[in-house]
Formats: sequence, structure tokens, C-alpha cells
Amino acid sequence: MSRKNPDYEGSKWQHFAQWTKGEYDPQKGKLETHPPVKSKKSGTDIKGYLRKMWNENKDLYEEKQEKELSLFEKIYFFVAILLGVFITILLLVTVSHLPRFGDANAPENNEVARRYIEKGLEETGAVNIVACMILDYRAFDTFGESCVLFVAATCVLMLLKSDGKEKKDTESEYVTRRSEILRPAARILVPVIIIFGIYVILNGHLSPGGGFSGGAIIGAGLILYLTAFGFERAGRFLSEKNIRIITVLSLTFYCFAKSYSFYTGANHLESIITPGTPGALLSAGLIVYLNICVGIVVACTMYSFYVAFRRGSF
Repeated sequence: MSRKNPDYEGSKWQHFAQWTKGEYDPQKGKLETHPPVKSKKSGTDIKGYLRKMWNENKDLYEEKQEKELSLFEKIYFFVAILLGVFITILLLVTVSHLPRFGDANAPENNEVARRYIEKGLEETGAVNIVACMILDYRAFDTFGESCVLFVAATCVLMLLKSDGKEKKDTESEYVTRRSEILRPAARILVPVIIIFGIYVILNGHLSPGGGFSGGAIIGAGLILYLTAFGFERAGRFLSEKNIRIITVLSLTFYCFAKSYSFYTGANHLESIITPGTPGALLSAGLIVYLNICVGIVVACTMYSFYVAFRRGSF
């Protein structure tokens, strides 16, 4: 009994081999599922084949993409409306349960203020009641304000962004004309201003001051340094990238630190953060560190605004 040659076209063995390679379908017959391989004899190019396949199916692909995009827009529009309605209803229900404005028996007019005054030093360790209020009891409000500063600075830089090439010579002349008096004075004043701003930030929980006022002082020192020595020298350590990284890291630390503090407090868990000894420099729990974060954000924002409005870009 003779056996069929496995290389014989149409044999079961060849069909099986073609089926394993994806070139043969038992129901549809022989398929051309692979692009032709580049050969010296035929000169067929894979890129040309793919380009040809793309041109043939381009209209079909674009039509499918338009349908998918249209469907996504409808779903996005529906979800946006649904979310807006839900938030509106939630806010209205919340407002309906609030006490009337100006009510003498409202918690904010008696219980909240009394808690700040009577328990503020014991619970936060901060001698400055204002600092314990804005950086402990209402720390997320301060975090929101810091985020607003960061977003405002980002928007201003986006709107005033330019290459700055046209004003390079003008900047050099500006520094040269004022260097005889401004630079020697800046060498003395800038370190003093920055050290005083650091002092105001670190003592914000002990005396009047904190991140906002100390950050404004440091920002003024950085602006003076920029005015005296120019963009090229100041940009070595106050570039756009460095300012963005420092600001984001400060806000991230602020968010995670207070999230941990509120989570442990709300669930009555023991926290590794203690108020410390009232009156000491490293006391008041996280307040001193949050003051540092706020001061960094404020200083970077002031400097960014000055650079943006003076030159248009970093």
C-alpha cells in the first residue's frame, strides 16, 4: 500500500502544516494571512505591503474611529450631567441641614471657637492659636489654598510662555546698568532676607508668622537676587523644572501627612505624631513641617509670577 507524499499539494499533511501556520482554514480554504516576505527575486517590500493594506482599509478604520469617538462623547456628556446633578443635589441636601446664618446657637459661634481656645494647646501643642487652627483643625483648607497658588502660577506661566530670545540683550543691559549699587547691596540683603523668612516659618507655631508670611519674605529675597544678578545666574538653581518639582513634592507631603493625621484621629488610632513640648521649636506635631511646605509654595509662586510678568518665560 503506497503512502501519499507529504509534500504533495492538497494532502492532509500539508493542510495541517498550513493550518498551524495560520494559512489554511478548513471551512474557508487557503488564506493569505501573512504579509509576503522580502525576497531578492520578487523585491516585495514589507513596508510597501503594510502601506497598501493601510490605504485599502483607511476609510473603514476612520469610520470605525469616528463611531467610537461619537459614542465616547455621548457617554462622557451623559456621565458629566449625571455627576453634576448628583453633586448639586448633595450640596442642596447638606445646606438644608445647616443652621441658619447668624444663629447664636450654631456650633461655629460657640462650640468650635471654644474648642480652639480651650483645647488647642493641649491637642496640637502649638502656642499660636491661629497656627493650630489653620494647620491642624482646618489643615485641608490651607492645603486647598496652596493648591490654588500652584494652579494660578501654572496658568500664568502657560499664558505668558515665550522663548525669551528677543529680550536677552535687554536683560543684560538692565543688569549692567544697575550692578554698581544693586549687586553689592543684594549680596548683603538677600541672605538676611532669606534667613529671616526661614525664622518666620519655623516659629509660626510659637509666634505670629507661618508659611504664608515667611514664604512671602523668602520670595521677596529671591526676586531681589534675580533683579540684581539676572536670569542666567538665578536660573542655575531656580529653573522652571526645579520649581515645579519642589512645589509638587511640598504639596504631596502636605496631603499625605494630613491624610494620615486625620485618618488616625477619626478612627481613634494611636499616631506616631505627638504634639511635643509646647514652646519648643520642634513641637506642635506636623504644624512646623506644614508651615515649611506652605512657605516653599508661596515663595516659588511669587518668584514664578515675577519671572512670568517680567520676561514671559523662565
